[in-house]
Amino acid sequence: MTQGVTVFVVDDDEAVRDSVKELVGSVGLHAETFASAEEFLAAHDPARAGCLVLDVRMARISGLGLQARLSEMKARIPIVFVTAHADVPMVVEAMRGGAVGFVTKPYREQELLDNINEAIARDAAARSDSSRHGQFAKALELLTGRENEVMQLAMQGLPSKVIAQRLDISHRTVELHRSRVLEKFGLASTAELIRIATEHHR
Repeated sequence: MTQGVTVFVVDDDEAVRDSVKELVGSVGLHAETFASAEEFLAAHDPARAGCLVLDVRMARISGLGLQARLSEMKARIPIVFVTAHADVPMVVEAMRGGAVGFVTKPYREQELLDNINEAIARDAAARSDSSRHGQFAKALELLTGRENEVMQLAMQGLPSKVIAQRLDISHRTVELHRSRVLEKFGLASTAELIRIATEHHR
């Protein structure tokens, strides 16, 4: 079983909920089912990894309505839509909203599993990026004022000798600050630091 990953199934048809749960369970994935969008929203925890398998047409809040609600909440859970009533505008709206896929009922098992696996992979990648950004921000807070100055100049590609002249300190002191900066970020080179800083500020 994939550790800590859950497939959340939201469909007002109990038979569909049960069949999707059984299908994902057959490949070692954990599933939780909900009969309505409201039921899912009441239980939703953004910290939990996984994806959402979501029916389009439901009472009160539709699948597309839930997608919009989650977007307003800044919840980034990847969504795979399933429906027996797909039309082009509906598919376009769902995909524009960031849906991973659109599977028609009665679904083909492998097609649904492929979409679920893609959604789980996207969620894992997004969580990894978020974790890296958090670590970068924490490391920034650990820098002294002088270390931050040295880092900013080093990221402009300036050699230590030039940085030493700019800051009116010795070459050896610059090298010491550079090594401490890299140590605090857990990196081996300034090139790595520039790459991560660029991603962080996107």
